[in-house]
Amino acid sequence: MTRAKRKVDVVQPVTVPPEVPQAGDSGLDRYIGLVLRERRQAQSLTIADVAGLAGVSRGMLSKIENGQVSPSLDTLRRLAAALGMTLAQLFKNLDVPEGGAQHVKAGEGLEVVRRGTRRGHTYHLLAYDQGPRKQVEPFLITMDDASEVFPTFTHPGVEFIYMLEGRIEYRHGRNTYLLEPGDSLTFKGSIPHGPERLIKVPIRFLAVINYGEED
Repeated sequence: MTRAKRKVDVVQPVTVPPEVPQAGDSGLDRYIGLVLRERRQAQSLTIADVAGLAGVSRGMLSKIENGQVSPSLDTLRRLAAALGMTLAQLFKNLDVPEGGAQHVKAGEGLEVVRRGTRRGHTYHLLAYDQGPRKQVEPFLITMDDASEVFPTFTHPGVEFIYMLEGRIEYRHGRNTYLLEPGDSLTFKGSIPHGPERLIKVPIRFLAVINYGEED
């Protein structure tokens, strides 16, 4: 008795050509797309313009800019060249932290009141720490009343003063210093200090207090 032979279909693996990008949703794909789009728009080029220069389809370039595909290295090289940049320039900001700087426009600093100050003496805080411990406080200080009598101040850390306008005699401990535009003064905040005499008003100076790492 002869047994019937069973036919076995052998499934061959599918090989995707290397030039065909695969769908991607990684941070790298989004980064590449964002950089390419920003560079293209900065040069007032259309997707059709860049696609033609790089030899890729408009649809493919659109997907790349939207982070929907992972382009090959050769495709990236051609796109970068079409936009007048190198691959090194394309990836230079890949791992740079996003940052979170505080931007205070002119005249928008938070006005604060310090002990003993009166009308004609203003402190504008130009940045502030949102955490539980202050590390630095930059102030823009304005004075326009030459008859005002000032108290002395003490605080932790180191203070740096840079004169912008006017003339002032500033005390630190037993010493006084004449400060004019362009002058600076750096001192320990734990020693009593403050304005001694306003010589020429209005007076404006930057005062930056660095509290450092306190125990």
